[in-house]
Amino acid sequence: MTEKNGAARVPLRRDAQQWVYDWVVKETGKVFHFQGDGRGPLPPSVRSHAMIAKHLGLQAKRVETVAAEEAAAGHDETALDWYFDAATLYAEAQHTVLAATDEKRFLHGASLRCYDEVRARAPYTIEHLDIPWGDTVVSGNLHLVPGDEPRPLVFFIPGCDMTKEMAPHPHFNHALQRGMHVFVFDGPGQGESNIRDIVLTPTNYEGAASAALDVLLERPEVDGEQVGVLALSFGSYWGVRLAGTDHRIAALAAPWSSVCDKRYLMEQESPRYKQLFAYLTRSRSEAELDEFVAGMVLDDVVGNITAPTLLAVGEYDPRSPLEEVYDFYDAITADKELWVFGDQHHMASVRLAPAALWSFDAYQFSMDWLRDRLNGRPMTNNGEVTFLEPGRGGGGPHGEAVGHHRRWYENV
Repeated sequence: MTEKNGAARVPLRRDAQQWVYDWVVKETGKVFHFQGDGRGPLPPSVRSHAMIAKHLGLQAKRVETVAAEEAAAGHDETALDWYFDAATLYAEAQHTVLAATDEKRFLHGASLRCYDEVRARAPYTIEHLDIPWGDTVVSGNLHLVPGDEPRPLVFFIPGCDMTKEMAPHPHFNHALQRGMHVFVFDGPGQGESNIRDIVLTPTNYEGAASAALDVLLERPEVDGEQVGVLALSFGSYWGVRLAGTDHRIAALAAPWSSVCDKRYLMEQESPRYKQLFAYLTRSRSEAELDEFVAGMVLDDVVGNITAPTLLAVGEYDPRSPLEEVYDFYDAITADKELWVFGDQHHMASVRLAPAALWSFDAYQFSMDWLRDRLNGRPMTNNGEVTFLEPGRGGGGPHGEAVGHHRRWYENV
């Protein structure tokens, strides 16, 4: 291990790829999901992975300055937008620091500071909840639909590179637009849990999530019979574990599903992921980390899912080989749907142009699907695979142009 600012990092075999990884980061402006066209969001001044935290942090500070100026001018709506962007930039900056350092705490604290300004200006109530769990606490942001009537709740599990401050945008909250509260969780491995040094284990995420659900269901605003889970990207792994162990979940939507053997993510995707999980698990050796990753399976819970389930995946997602996705899908005994986005990779979409994080159709389609399930609307394509071919004359998952087949050549 190497020591830096009191934090230990396990040397990994993939560290030998750092020189080419740094070059890819510089050339593409991305740290992962390299398949898409165009430059990623990193500033051109970033020429290695180690520079990301500083340069995104400085960019975030400039955005925060504009937010404060607009707030001082009495432009609260504009200030909210800019504070939200600053909170997201700070969150992205702190994520690249894969150790519990002063730099990480500085950047994460700045994200929380900006998000407090967002909450103060939001057009509805956003509560920051600290929830007792074991000998520590876990946290989340509860976005509440105005009014006293009990409403459905969406329990949002973000991806492993997200924090609860990054979604939803209060001006574009797809859950509230559909009459549903949304709770965004910083479970083990995310945001405040990392800052509190809560170590991720193969099964503690669902325990922490169930503890949060205990508290949420005590609230009079929440309809305890209508709880849906939106589990995005790597969060789909945790969402499946939650739905398979807590039957208070009435529906599960898992866009950009990451339900396959984790060796694809750790060994064949960007080096970022194995470096990240070495930090999240506080592994003392690569052998210990490999053993942990080998234990990240879903076989023990997939057959216990009782809630209607939606999976959505890109046809060529490198972390989710399609045949393994089909095997997992077939093992679900509950009502289910699978959407496959043809020629897409991880961040699958029917859009032909890039979209802001908060406006991805993964949110829109998933929130519609969850609302339909929580309202008791029958699933039109129960048990089927919906194969979408964006950009080839096809539409969205509810259009007439979609096919119901498993492989591209079956529809040629």
